[in-house]
Amino acid sequence: MSASAPTSPALLALRERIDALDRELLALLNRRMQLALEVGELKKAEGSVVFRPEREAQVIDGLKAVNAGPLPRDSVAPIWREIMSASRSLETPTRVAYLGPAGTFSEEAALGYFGSSILRVPCTSFDEVFHVTATGAADFGVVPVENSTEGVVTRALDLFLHTPLFIIGETSLFVRHNLLRKTDSLADIEAVVAHPQALAQCHAWLAAHLPHAERRPVASNAEGARLASQDVKLAAIASARAGGEFGLHLVAPAIQDDAHNRTRFAVVTHPQRHPAPKPSGHDCTSLVVSVSNRPGAVHDMLVPLKQHGVSMSRFESRPARSGQWEYYFYIDVEGHPDQPTVGQALQELREACAFFKVLGTYPVDVH
Repeated sequence: MSASAPTSPALLALRERIDALDRELLALLNRRMQLALEVGELKKAEGSVVFRPEREAQVIDGLKAVNAGPLPRDSVAPIWREIMSASRSLETPTRVAYLGPAGTFSEEAALGYFGSSILRVPCTSFDEVFHVTATGAADFGVVPVENSTEGVVTRALDLFLHTPLFIIGETSLFVRHNLLRKTDSLADIEAVVAHPQALAQCHAWLAAHLPHAERRPVASNAEGARLASQDVKLAAIASARAGGEFGLHLVAPAIQDDAHNRTRFAVVTHPQRHPAPKPSGHDCTSLVVSVSNRPGAVHDMLVPLKQHGVSMSRFESRPARSGQWEYYFYIDVEGHPDQPTVGQALQELREACAFFKVLGTYPVDVH
């Protein structure tokens, strides 16, 4: 075996400078954490909440605006989310519920939004995520609400109708589906196990490569990975993290039909434990409404938005299950109700509706 080449003096000098900067960064981070502790004491005295999504969004926006070095702009947010996550954990642990077990995209979305310094509360269903968040067993819940390929996640939307929870944030995740298995082969796969959304998002690939394999829906992709780790005849569709968690081979990477497949997640909490976010400068307001079953009712409902110049970024309908061919409409509008035009438009929209519920107002990421 040949000896490795000696490290050049120039490289050694650069490494020493980096090590020195790392020590400076650590010292600065500890100074920041000390200030965070002082802020925490003031918040406790004032009865203020620890997590303010609009404040964190403003901090990240400000840093992106002044970033003039080689650090990529898109790297600013994840770095500072981790710093702020560690700061929050000094004040009080943040309990976050999501669809588990370990290795799900919901877990990845929760960690991406809150940072890794959280107490994880994995749940077996969307219903459980809403329940534990509503009862206070978790401070926040993270649920998928929309996929760029398959559209809305219907169960999550239905749960918003009958829950006190409201949305205080959102995050989106690039969803890369992989075929995972105990053995590194496509041969002799009897069934593919995954969440129904994942099976639908990989329909074309499965039809082309595993046309005879059963498609078996389970509660989550990570649960599918767990089952596949116990049965050589099963293959799972899940993240690479789930494959590592359960010791599976990545048999086929990126099998989703849409190369740009993304899922949007809502961050929910109880209004008695957390106030609605204040304006951040780039906000979204989500609503669910219904109108009387009469000609022109839907048109009349949308007129206030046009008259006040409020943009609508999403419009989805769901059956009201009343047997009367009635529908609930899920609407996202750009802006915050504290803005006069948005507030006036929403008030007039409320007057035109038979049912009106604000699901939340929250900052959205601007790339």
